Amino acid sequence: MNKVFVLDKNKVPLMPCHPARARELLTKGRAAVYRTAPFTIILKDRTVEDSVLQPLELKLDPGAKTTGIAINAWFKTNPENKQATLIFGANLTHKAFQIKDALTKRAILRRSRRGRKCRYREKRFNNRKNKKEGWIAPSVQSIVNNIDTWIKKLIKLAPIKFISAEINKFDSQKLQNPFISGVQYQQGTLIGYQIRQYLLEQYDYTCIYCGAKNIPLEVDHVIPRTKSGSNRVSNLVISCKPCNLAKSNLDLNQFVKDPKKLAIIKAGLKKPLRASAYVNIIRKKLVLLIESYGLPYLLGDGATTKFNRTKQRYLKDHFIDAACVNEGAGSNVYIKPGFKPLLIKAMGRGDHQVSHVDKYGFPTGEPARGKRFFDFTSGDIVQFTHTLTRRSFRINPRKTGTFNIIDLELRVILKFKDQKLSKQKLNQLVTKIKTMTKTQVKTLKLPASVNHKNLKLVQRNDGYKYSYS
Repeated sequence: MNKVFVLDKNKVPLMPCHPARARELLTKGRAAVYRTAPFTIILKDRTVEDSVLQPLELKLDPGAKTTGIAINAWFKTNPENKQATLIFGANLTHKAFQIKDALTKRAILRRSRRGRKCRYREKRFNNRKNKKEGWIAPSVQSIVNNIDTWIKKLIKLAPIKFISAEINKFDSQKLQNPFISGVQYQQGTLIGYQIRQYLLEQYDYTCIYCGAKNIPLEVDHVIPRTKSGSNRVSNLVISCKPCNLAKSNLDLNQFVKDPKKLAIIKAGLKKPLRASAYVNIIRKKLVLLIESYGLPYLLGDGATTKFNRTKQRYLKDHFIDAACVNEGAGSNVYIKPGFKPLLIKAMGRGDHQVSHVDKYGFPTGEPARGKRFFDFTSGDIVQFTHTLTRRSFRINPRKTGTFNIIDLELRVILKFKDQKLSKQKLNQLVTKIKTMTKTQVKTLKLPASVNHKNLKLVQRNDGYKYSYS
Protein backbone atom coordinates (compact mmCIF):
# COMPACT_ATOMS: atom_id res chain seq x y z
CA MET A 1 0.00 0.00 0.00
CA ASN A 2 1.03 3.63 -0.41
CA LYS A 3 2.88 5.31 2.43
CA VAL A 4 1.31 8.37 4.08
CA PHE A 5 2.96 11.71 3.36
CA VAL A 6 4.15 13.63 6.44
CA LEU A 7 4.82 17.36 6.93
CA ASP A 8 6.46 19.03 9.90
CA LYS A 9 4.77 21.89 11.75
CA ASN A 10 6.24 24.38 9.23
CA LYS A 11 4.83 22.36 6.28
CA VAL A 12 8.26 21.07 5.26
CA PRO A 13 8.12 17.50 3.90
CA LEU A 14 9.43 14.64 6.07
CA MET A 15 9.81 10.94 5.30
CA PRO A 16 6.49 9.21 4.46
CA CYS A 17 5.30 6.76 7.11
CA HIS A 18 3.25 3.56 7.27
CA PRO A 19 -0.56 4.07 7.52
CA ALA A 20 -0.58 2.34 10.93
CA ARG A 21 1.96 4.85 12.24
CA ALA A 22 -0.15 7.71 10.82
CA ARG A 23 -3.24 6.38 12.65
CA GLU A 24 -1.26 6.21 15.89
CA LEU A 25 -0.07 9.82 15.53
CA LEU A 26 -3.61 11.01 14.76
CA THR A 27 -5.09 9.09 17.70
CA LYS A 28 -2.54 10.54 20.14
CA GLY A 29 -3.21 14.06 18.87
CA ARG A 30 0.36 14.57 17.68
CA ALA A 31 -0.78 15.09 14.08
CA ALA A 32 -3.72 16.37 12.06
CA VAL A 33 -5.00 15.53 8.58
CA TYR A 34 -3.56 17.96 6.03
CA ARG A 35 -4.95 16.38 2.81
CA THR A 36 -7.17 13.41 2.13
CA ALA A 37 -5.90 12.64 -1.39
CA PRO A 38 -3.08 11.85 -1.49
CA PHE A 39 -3.42 11.28 2.25
CA THR A 40 -1.09 13.62 4.15
CA ILE A 41 -0.70 14.40 7.85
CA ILE A 42 0.99 17.39 9.49
CA LEU A 43 2.89 16.96 12.77
CA LYS A 44 2.38 19.41 15.61
CA ASP A 45 5.60 18.80 17.56
CA ARG A 46 8.39 18.17 15.07
CA THR A 47 10.54 20.09 12.61
CA VAL A 48 12.76 18.91 9.78
CA GLU A 49 15.87 19.68 11.87
CA ASP A 50 14.84 16.97 14.35
CA SER A 51 14.31 14.35 11.65
CA VAL A 52 16.43 12.03 9.50
CA LEU A 53 15.63 11.97 5.78
CA GLN A 54 16.54 9.35 3.18
CA PRO A 55 16.81 10.24 -0.52
CA LEU A 56 13.58 9.76 -2.49
CA GLU A 57 13.41 9.43 -6.26
CA LEU A 58 10.37 10.55 -8.26
CA LYS A 59 9.89 8.40 -11.37
CA LEU A 60 7.58 9.05 -14.32
CA ASP A 61 6.29 6.98 -17.21
CA PRO A 62 4.47 9.56 -19.40
CA GLY A 63 1.69 8.39 -21.72
CA ALA A 64 -1.05 9.89 -23.87
CA LYS A 65 -3.87 8.32 -21.85
CA THR A 66 -2.24 7.42 -18.53
CA THR A 67 0.99 8.48 -16.84
CA GLY A 68 2.59 6.23 -14.25
CA ILE A 69 3.99 7.90 -11.12
CA ALA A 70 6.23 6.21 -8.56
CA ILE A 71 8.40 7.24 -5.60
CA ASN A 72 11.29 4.93 -4.73
CA ALA A 73 13.27 5.00 -1.49
CA TRP A 74 16.42 3.46 -0.05
CA PHE A 75 15.69 2.89 3.63
CA LYS A 76 19.00 1.22 4.59
CA THR A 77 22.10 3.35 5.04
CA ASN A 78 24.37 0.51 3.85
CA PRO A 79 25.92 1.77 0.58
CA GLU A 80 26.12 -1.81 -0.74
CA ASN A 81 22.33 -2.10 -0.68
CA LYS A 82 21.27 -1.24 -4.22
CA GLN A 83 17.63 -2.31 -3.90
CA ALA A 84 15.00 0.44 -3.91
CA THR A 85 11.51 0.14 -2.42
CA LEU A 86 8.34 1.51 -3.95
CA ILE A 87 6.61 3.63 -1.31
CA PHE A 88 4.10 5.49 -3.48
CA GLY A 89 2.50 4.61 -6.81
CA ALA A 90 -0.21 6.32 -8.84
CA ASN A 91 -1.82 6.12 -12.28
CA LEU A 92 -2.71 9.56 -13.61
CA THR A 93 -5.42 9.42 -16.30
CA HIS A 94 -5.43 12.37 -18.69
CA LYS A 95 -8.40 13.91 -20.53
CA ALA A 96 -6.47 14.82 -23.69
CA PHE A 97 -8.71 12.81 -26.00
CA GLN A 98 -11.84 14.29 -24.40
CA ILE A 99 -10.47 17.79 -25.01
CA LYS A 100 -9.72 16.90 -28.64
CA ASP A 101 -13.26 15.59 -29.18
CA ALA A 102 -14.78 18.65 -27.47
CA LEU A 103 -12.76 21.04 -29.65
CA THR A 104 -13.77 19.11 -32.78
CA LYS A 105 -17.42 19.30 -31.77
CA ARG A 106 -17.10 23.03 -31.09
CA ALA A 107 -15.52 23.61 -34.50
CA ILE A 108 -18.38 21.75 -36.21
CA LEU A 109 -21.00 23.77 -34.33
CA ARG A 110 -19.29 27.08 -35.07
CA ARG A 111 -18.91 26.29 -38.73
CA SER A 112 -22.57 25.32 -39.07
CA ARG A 113 -23.61 28.45 -37.17
CA ARG A 114 -21.55 30.67 -39.46
CA GLY A 115 -23.15 28.99 -42.44
CA ARG A 116 -26.67 29.59 -41.13
CA LYS A 117 -26.11 33.22 -40.10
CA CYS A 118 -23.80 34.59 -42.79
CA ARG A 119 -26.71 35.67 -45.10
CA TYR A 120 -25.02 37.58 -47.92
CA ARG A 121 -21.62 37.82 -46.19
CA GLU A 122 -19.03 35.30 -47.32
CA LYS A 123 -17.50 32.92 -44.79
CA ARG A 124 -14.16 34.06 -43.41
CA PHE A 125 -11.46 31.66 -42.32
CA ASN A 126 -8.54 34.07 -42.00
CA ASN A 127 -9.25 35.08 -38.39
CA ARG A 128 -6.68 32.77 -36.84
CA LYS A 129 -4.63 33.25 -33.72
CA ASN A 130 -0.92 33.64 -34.38
CA LYS A 131 0.68 30.58 -32.81
CA LYS A 132 3.84 31.46 -30.95
CA GLU A 133 6.96 29.33 -31.09
CA GLY A 134 6.61 26.29 -28.86
CA TRP A 135 2.80 26.26 -29.10
CA ILE A 136 1.17 22.84 -28.86
CA ALA A 137 -2.47 21.83 -29.14
CA PRO A 138 -4.62 22.26 -25.98
CA SER A 139 -5.23 18.51 -25.73
CA VAL A 140 -1.48 17.81 -25.69
CA GLN A 141 -0.79 20.77 -23.39
CA SER A 142 -3.19 19.28 -20.84
CA ILE A 143 -0.91 16.22 -20.52
CA VAL A 144 2.11 18.42 -19.82
CA ASN A 145 0.10 20.52 -17.33
CA ASN A 146 -1.10 17.44 -15.44
CA ILE A 147 2.43 16.06 -15.11
CA ASP A 148 3.72 19.49 -14.06
CA THR A 149 0.97 19.79 -11.42
CA TRP A 150 1.77 16.43 -9.87
CA ILE A 151 5.52 16.94 -9.82
CA LYS A 152 4.93 20.18 -7.90
CA LYS A 153 2.45 18.47 -5.53
CA LEU A 154 4.80 15.60 -4.70
CA ILE A 155 7.84 17.84 -4.23
CA LYS A 156 5.81 19.73 -1.60
CA LEU A 157 4.71 16.51 0.13
CA ALA A 158 7.91 14.42 0.09
CA PRO A 159 11.68 15.10 0.20
CA ILE A 160 12.29 14.40 -3.50
CA LYS A 161 16.01 14.59 -4.36
CA PHE A 162 16.07 13.06 -7.83
CA ILE A 163 13.77 12.70 -10.88
CA SER A 164 13.75 9.92 -13.48
CA ALA A 165 11.52 9.86 -16.55
CA GLU A 166 10.95 7.66 -19.56
CA ILE A 167 11.22 9.73 -22.74
CA ASN A 168 10.27 7.85 -25.90
CA LYS A 169 10.45 8.72 -29.59
CA PHE A 170 8.18 6.64 -31.81
CA ASP A 171 8.76 5.91 -35.50
CA SER A 172 5.10 5.98 -36.59
CA GLN A 173 5.77 4.42 -40.00
CA LYS A 174 7.79 1.58 -38.48
CA LEU A 175 4.92 0.87 -36.06
CA GLN A 176 2.77 0.07 -39.10
CA ASN A 177 5.44 -1.58 -41.27
CA PRO A 178 8.37 -3.05 -39.31
CA PHE A 179 10.30 -3.73 -42.55
CA ILE A 180 10.16 -0.19 -43.96
CA SER A 181 13.48 1.32 -45.00
CA GLY A 182 15.17 3.84 -47.27
CA VAL A 183 13.07 5.57 -49.92
CA GLN A 184 9.90 3.82 -48.68
CA TYR A 185 9.67 6.46 -45.94
CA GLN A 186 9.00 9.03 -48.69
CA GLN A 187 6.46 7.01 -50.69
CA GLY A 188 3.67 6.13 -48.31
CA THR A 189 0.92 3.51 -48.62
CA LEU A 190 -0.94 5.01 -51.58
CA ILE A 191 1.89 5.58 -54.03
CA GLY A 192 0.48 5.08 -57.51
CA TYR A 193 -3.09 4.54 -56.16
CA GLN A 194 -6.26 6.37 -55.43
CA ILE A 195 -7.77 5.53 -52.03
CA ARG A 196 -10.80 3.71 -53.42
CA GLN A 197 -8.78 1.62 -55.87
CA TYR A 198 -6.26 0.75 -53.17
CA LEU A 199 -9.03 -0.48 -50.82
CA LEU A 200 -10.78 -2.47 -53.55
CA GLU A 201 -7.58 -4.36 -54.34
CA GLN A 202 -6.67 -4.81 -50.68
CA TYR A 203 -10.03 -6.44 -49.86
CA ASP A 204 -10.33 -8.31 -53.18
CA TYR A 205 -13.48 -6.43 -54.31
CA THR A 206 -15.40 -8.04 -51.44
CA CYS A 207 -17.58 -6.55 -48.70
CA ILE A 208 -15.59 -6.87 -45.49
CA TYR A 209 -18.77 -7.48 -43.42
CA CYS A 210 -20.95 -9.89 -45.43
CA GLY A 211 -18.52 -11.18 -48.10
CA ALA A 212 -20.68 -10.05 -51.05
CA LYS A 213 -18.99 -9.74 -54.49
CA ASN A 214 -19.88 -8.38 -57.93
CA ILE A 215 -22.02 -5.58 -56.47
CA PRO A 216 -21.40 -1.83 -56.03
CA LEU A 217 -19.07 -1.29 -53.02
CA GLU A 218 -18.54 1.78 -50.84
CA VAL A 219 -15.80 3.12 -48.58
CA ASP A 220 -16.66 2.82 -44.86
CA HIS A 221 -15.00 4.21 -41.72
CA VAL A 222 -14.33 1.49 -39.15
CA ILE A 223 -14.25 4.06 -36.32
CA PRO A 224 -17.06 6.47 -37.36
CA ARG A 225 -16.28 10.10 -38.05
CA THR A 226 -18.84 11.05 -35.39
CA LYS A 227 -16.64 9.24 -32.85
CA SER A 228 -13.36 10.91 -33.82
CA GLY A 229 -12.46 8.36 -36.51
CA SER A 230 -9.85 9.60 -38.98
CA ASN A 231 -9.74 9.53 -42.80
CA ARG A 232 -6.49 7.57 -42.76
CA VAL A 233 -6.39 4.46 -44.93
CA SER A 234 -5.90 2.34 -41.81
CA ASN A 235 -9.42 3.36 -40.70
CA LEU A 236 -11.11 2.62 -44.07
CA VAL A 237 -12.59 -0.61 -45.43
CA ILE A 238 -14.80 -1.65 -48.35
CA SER A 239 -18.45 -2.60 -47.75
CA CYS A 240 -21.69 -2.97 -49.66
CA LYS A 241 -24.38 -0.32 -49.35
CA PRO A 242 -26.76 -2.36 -47.10
CA CYS A 243 -23.92 -3.13 -44.64
CA ASN A 244 -22.73 0.48 -44.71
CA LEU A 245 -26.22 1.76 -43.89
CA ALA A 246 -26.76 -0.89 -41.20
CA LYS A 247 -23.45 -0.11 -39.51
CA SER A 248 -24.11 3.66 -39.56
CA ASN A 249 -22.07 5.11 -36.66
CA LEU A 250 -21.89 1.90 -34.60
CA ASP A 251 -18.59 0.68 -33.24
CA LEU A 252 -17.09 -2.34 -34.95
CA ASN A 253 -17.59 -4.50 -31.83
CA GLN A 254 -21.29 -3.61 -31.75
CA PHE A 255 -21.92 -4.28 -35.43
CA VAL A 256 -19.91 -7.49 -35.99
CA LYS A 257 -21.08 -10.16 -33.54
CA ASP A 258 -19.09 -13.09 -34.95
CA PRO A 259 -15.79 -13.25 -32.96
CA LYS A 260 -13.88 -14.93 -35.82
CA LYS A 261 -14.95 -12.36 -38.40
CA LEU A 262 -14.25 -9.54 -35.93
CA ALA A 263 -10.73 -10.88 -35.37
CA ILE A 264 -10.11 -11.08 -39.14
CA ILE A 265 -11.26 -7.48 -39.70
CA LYS A 266 -9.15 -6.15 -36.81
CA ALA A 267 -6.10 -8.06 -38.04
CA GLY A 268 -6.30 -6.20 -41.36
CA LEU A 269 -6.43 -2.80 -39.70
CA LYS A 270 -3.38 -0.88 -38.61
CA LYS A 271 -2.72 0.35 -35.10
CA PRO A 272 -3.97 3.92 -34.42
CA LEU A 273 -1.10 6.34 -34.05
CA ARG A 274 -2.73 9.17 -32.11
CA ALA A 275 -1.31 8.08 -28.75
CA SER A 276 2.24 7.72 -30.09
CA ALA A 277 1.94 11.10 -31.83
CA TYR A 278 0.98 12.74 -28.52
CA VAL A 279 4.01 11.20 -26.78
CA ASN A 280 6.29 12.40 -29.59
CA ILE A 281 4.96 15.96 -29.23
CA ILE A 282 5.34 16.21 -25.45
CA ARG A 283 8.83 14.67 -25.42
CA LYS A 284 10.83 17.92 -25.62
CA LYS A 285 8.34 19.78 -23.41
CA LEU A 286 8.82 17.23 -20.63
CA VAL A 287 12.60 17.49 -20.77
CA LEU A 288 12.41 21.29 -20.39
CA LEU A 289 9.84 20.87 -17.61
CA ILE A 290 12.01 18.45 -15.61
CA GLU A 291 15.06 20.69 -16.05
CA SER A 292 13.12 23.66 -14.66
CA TYR A 293 12.89 22.09 -11.15
CA GLY A 294 16.65 22.29 -10.64
CA LEU A 295 16.92 18.70 -9.33
CA PRO A 296 19.31 16.04 -10.67
CA TYR A 297 17.51 13.98 -13.30
CA LEU A 298 17.99 11.00 -15.58
CA LEU A 299 16.09 10.17 -18.78
CA GLY A 300 15.46 6.61 -19.97
CA ASP A 301 13.70 4.77 -22.77
CA GLY A 302 10.88 2.25 -23.02
CA ALA A 303 13.13 -0.68 -23.96
CA THR A 304 15.11 -0.39 -20.71
CA THR A 305 11.90 -0.04 -18.69
CA LYS A 306 10.38 -3.19 -20.23
CA PHE A 307 13.62 -5.14 -19.72
CA ASN A 308 13.75 -4.16 -16.03
CA ARG A 309 10.10 -5.02 -15.47
CA THR A 310 10.18 -8.42 -17.20
CA LYS A 311 13.49 -9.38 -15.53
CA GLN A 312 11.90 -8.79 -12.12
CA ARG A 313 8.70 -10.58 -13.22
CA TYR A 314 6.32 -7.73 -12.49
CA LEU A 315 2.99 -7.41 -14.28
CA LYS A 316 2.38 -4.64 -16.78
CA ASP A 317 1.02 -1.49 -15.13
CA HIS A 318 1.80 2.18 -15.54
CA PHE A 319 3.03 2.80 -11.98
CA ILE A 320 5.16 -0.37 -12.13
CA ASP A 321 6.71 0.82 -15.40
CA ALA A 322 7.47 4.12 -13.69
CA ALA A 323 9.17 2.33 -10.79
CA CYS A 324 11.34 0.37 -13.26
CA VAL A 325 12.45 3.36 -15.36
CA ASN A 326 16.21 3.59 -16.09
CA GLU A 327 19.14 1.30 -15.43
CA GLY A 328 20.48 0.88 -11.92
CA ALA A 329 17.66 2.27 -9.78
CA GLY A 330 14.97 0.67 -11.91
CA SER A 331 16.64 -2.71 -12.31
CA ASN A 332 16.24 -3.72 -8.65
CA VAL A 333 12.99 -2.44 -7.12
CA TYR A 334 10.95 -4.14 -4.42
CA ILE A 335 7.18 -3.82 -4.96
CA LYS A 336 5.05 -5.43 -2.29
CA PRO A 337 2.67 -8.08 -3.74
CA GLY A 338 -0.86 -6.73 -4.12
CA PHE A 339 0.31 -3.10 -4.08
CA LYS A 340 -2.66 -0.86 -4.97
CA PRO A 341 -1.82 2.45 -6.64
CA LEU A 342 -3.74 5.68 -6.19
CA LEU A 343 -5.94 6.21 -9.26
CA ILE A 344 -6.01 9.86 -10.29
CA LYS A 345 -8.34 11.08 -13.02
CA ALA A 346 -8.15 14.58 -14.49
CA MET A 347 -11.65 16.12 -14.32
CA GLY A 348 -11.12 19.81 -15.04
CA ARG A 349 -12.65 22.69 -13.13
CA GLY A 350 -15.76 23.59 -15.07
CA ASP A 351 -17.29 24.12 -18.49
CA HIS A 352 -16.48 27.08 -20.75
CA GLN A 353 -19.45 26.48 -23.05
CA VAL A 354 -21.67 29.51 -23.53
CA SER A 355 -24.67 27.37 -24.41
CA HIS A 356 -25.62 23.70 -24.38
CA VAL A 357 -26.85 22.22 -27.66
CA ASP A 358 -29.05 19.32 -28.69
CA LYS A 359 -27.99 16.52 -31.05
CA TYR A 360 -28.80 18.73 -34.06
CA GLY A 361 -26.54 21.57 -32.90
CA PHE A 362 -29.28 24.01 -31.84
CA PRO A 363 -29.02 25.78 -28.44
CA THR A 364 -31.09 24.26 -25.63
CA GLY A 365 -30.11 26.37 -22.62
CA GLU A 366 -27.30 28.02 -20.75
CA PRO A 367 -25.10 26.24 -18.21
CA ALA A 368 -25.13 27.43 -14.61
CA ARG A 369 -23.35 30.77 -14.28
CA GLY A 370 -22.43 30.40 -10.62
CA LYS A 371 -19.91 27.83 -9.45
CA ARG A 372 -20.01 28.34 -5.68
CA PHE A 373 -23.14 27.78 -3.61
CA PHE A 374 -23.18 27.86 0.21
CA ASP A 375 -19.34 27.83 0.13
CA PHE A 376 -19.28 24.59 -1.89
CA THR A 377 -17.96 24.14 -5.44
CA SER A 378 -18.53 21.35 -7.95
CA GLY A 379 -16.08 18.54 -7.27
CA ASP A 380 -15.44 19.39 -3.60
CA ILE A 381 -14.88 16.35 -1.37
CA VAL A 382 -17.24 16.32 1.63
CA GLN A 383 -18.47 14.13 4.50
CA PHE A 384 -21.66 14.01 6.51
CA THR A 385 -21.58 16.09 9.70
CA HIS A 386 -23.30 13.24 11.60
CA THR A 387 -21.93 9.72 12.13
CA LEU A 388 -23.83 7.94 9.34
CA THR A 389 -20.62 7.16 7.48
CA ARG A 390 -17.04 8.36 7.39
CA ARG A 391 -16.90 7.89 3.65
CA SER A 392 -15.97 10.97 1.60
CA PHE A 393 -17.68 11.77 -1.69
CA ARG A 394 -17.72 14.43 -4.41
CA ILE A 395 -20.66 16.82 -4.70
CA ASN A 396 -22.36 18.84 -7.39
CA PRO A 397 -23.88 21.84 -5.54
CA ARG A 398 -27.18 23.46 -6.45
CA LYS A 399 -28.59 26.93 -5.86
CA THR A 400 -31.51 25.42 -3.92
CA GLY A 401 -29.22 24.15 -1.15
CA THR A 402 -29.98 20.46 -1.77
CA PHE A 403 -27.15 18.63 -3.52
CA ASN A 404 -27.63 15.58 -5.71
CA ILE A 405 -26.27 12.19 -4.58
CA ILE A 406 -25.45 9.72 -7.34
CA ASP A 407 -23.63 7.14 -5.22
CA LEU A 408 -26.03 4.24 -4.52
CA GLU A 409 -24.39 3.21 -1.26
CA LEU A 410 -24.75 6.70 0.20
CA ARG A 411 -28.42 6.81 -0.79
CA VAL A 412 -29.01 3.49 0.98
CA ILE A 413 -27.23 4.78 4.11
CA LEU A 414 -29.51 7.83 4.17
CA LYS A 415 -32.60 5.68 3.66
CA PHE A 416 -31.82 3.26 6.52
CA LYS A 417 -29.94 5.66 8.83
CA ASP A 418 -32.15 4.82 11.82
CA GLN A 419 -31.41 1.07 11.55
CA LYS A 420 -27.59 1.41 11.79
CA LEU A 421 -26.84 -1.13 9.07
CA SER A 422 -23.75 -3.29 9.38
CA LYS A 423 -21.25 -3.27 6.52
CA GLN A 424 -22.34 -6.77 5.48
CA LYS A 425 -26.04 -5.88 5.44
CA LEU A 426 -25.31 -2.68 3.54
CA ASN A 427 -23.39 -4.57 0.83
CA GLN A 428 -26.24 -7.08 0.51
CA LEU A 429 -28.80 -4.30 0.02
CA VAL A 430 -26.66 -2.47 -2.55
CA THR A 431 -26.09 -5.69 -4.52
CA LYS A 432 -29.83 -6.47 -4.47
CA ILE A 433 -30.80 -2.97 -5.63
CA LYS A 434 -28.38 -3.14 -8.55
CA THR A 435 -30.36 -6.11 -9.94
CA MET A 436 -33.69 -4.23 -9.77
CA THR A 437 -35.37 -2.39 -12.61
CA LYS A 438 -35.71 1.41 -12.51
CA THR A 439 -39.40 1.06 -11.64
CA GLN A 440 -38.64 -1.21 -8.68
CA VAL A 441 -35.92 1.14 -7.42
CA LYS A 442 -38.37 4.07 -7.51
CA THR A 443 -40.73 2.20 -5.18
CA LEU A 444 -37.96 2.13 -2.51
CA LYS A 445 -37.99 5.96 -2.47
CA LEU A 446 -34.26 6.26 -1.90
CA PRO A 447 -33.24 9.86 -1.12
CA ALA A 448 -31.50 11.45 -4.10
CA SER A 449 -30.24 14.62 -2.42
CA VAL A 450 -28.88 15.96 0.85
CA ASN A 451 -29.08 19.40 2.47
CA HIS A 452 -25.88 21.44 2.53
CA LYS A 453 -26.24 21.91 6.31
CA ASN A 454 -25.54 18.19 6.79
CA LEU A 455 -22.22 18.33 4.94
CA LYS A 456 -18.73 19.42 5.96
CA LEU A 457 -15.90 20.25 3.59
CA VAL A 458 -12.96 17.81 3.53
CA GLN A 459 -10.97 19.03 0.53
CA ARG A 460 -11.48 21.65 -2.15
CA ASN A 461 -11.78 20.59 -5.77
CA ASP A 462 -8.30 20.51 -7.30
CA GLY A 463 -9.43 19.26 -10.71
CA TYR A 464 -8.79 15.56 -10.01
CA LYS A 465 -10.80 12.55 -8.88
CA TYR A 466 -9.21 9.95 -6.60
CA SER A 467 -9.88 6.27 -5.93
CA TYR A 468 -8.13 2.97 -5.22
CA SER A 469 -10.26 0.64 -7.36
